Amino acid sequence: MIKRRTVLGAAGASLLAAPALGPAFGQGAYPTKPLKMVVPYPPGGGTDGLGRITSEFLSQKLGQPIIVQNIGGASSTVGSEAVRRADPDGYTLLFNASLFVLGKTIMPTCPYDPQADFRTIAQAGEAPLVLLVNLDVPGTDYASTMDAIRKDPKKYFFALSSGGSAGHIATLEFLKKTKLPLDTILYKGTAPANADLLSGSVQLFMDPWTALLPLATSGKARGLFVTSKQRTPLAPNIPTTDEVGLKDFNIGSWYGVWAPKDTPDPVVARLAAAMAEVSKDPAFIAKTTSLGIVPTARGPKEFAAFIKQEVETNVALLKDANYKPE
Repeated sequence: MIKRRTVLGAAGASLLAAPALGPAFGQGAYPTKPLKMVVPYPPGGGTDGLGRITSEFLSQKLGQPIIVQNIGGASSTVGSEAVRRADPDGYTLLFNASLFVLGKTIMPTCPYDPQADFRTIAQAGEAPLVLLVNLDVPGTDYASTMDAIRKDPKKYFFALSSGGSAGHIATLEFLKKTKLPLDTILYKGTAPANADLLSGSVQLFMDPWTALLPLATSGKARGLFVTSKQRTPLAPNIPTTDEVGLKDFNIGSWYGVWAPKDTPDPVVARLAAAMAEVSKDPAFIAKTTSLGIVPTARGPKEFAAFIKQEVETNVALLKDANYKPE
């Protein structure tokens, strides 16, 4: 039997302590070979970018290479399922975004329970969302743009990058708060939604800052607000939701690391401790903040509790909007 103890980790994270390991994991032995980090999306996206940065710094802390493997498909379920089926020895990990934890709420068929079939290692970062509008929409700021939309709401459409995503959740909450009767159009990813926003086929789009940064800073679209509590230094002219009058509207996307559910406690502890070090590394902080991502330091227990609350809140919001899995 492996005895399990808990200690408080650095930066406010609750990390599992690393007791003496059994024969399969001698004290200090793990890891003894390269690890694999599965990113369940194609290369080049926001999750892939942060996953590679995280893997780079986690590799330094563990003293072993980490090979990033992109296994995309079916809203991240293909790659996530590959990790669920992997040996629970700490050498195959999952890097995924907040969409992952909603499981069957957003997909008609999901081969796993995101909370029961995986072990939380650590949250890696959070990214605020930004609301963009096409430049042809009348107005110069949030208030004047909303006034124009309210005068003829049937002319305006909201893009959604994917069902159940942070942008989708935030859009539903935004429409509920503002009582705007706007129709939404579901896309298969951020890229096609961006393209239609620029062409004017849709007029509004809210998604993670990391994905919309080029449009927001290039003048190709107008940024109305960011969902962070403070303005981002990457686009200091875009106000926060609090500043435009949307109180307590700080929904964002977040990212984390998971392992198969039977991964031993001491291995989880080693990985979590290394991720706590990553979250405090000045070079990691510099790289992530340059992308609009806020590093976080939630360890296994705190991250699991955070996920539980996120799922309860977002499932209720989706049900209230009569969302049906697609």
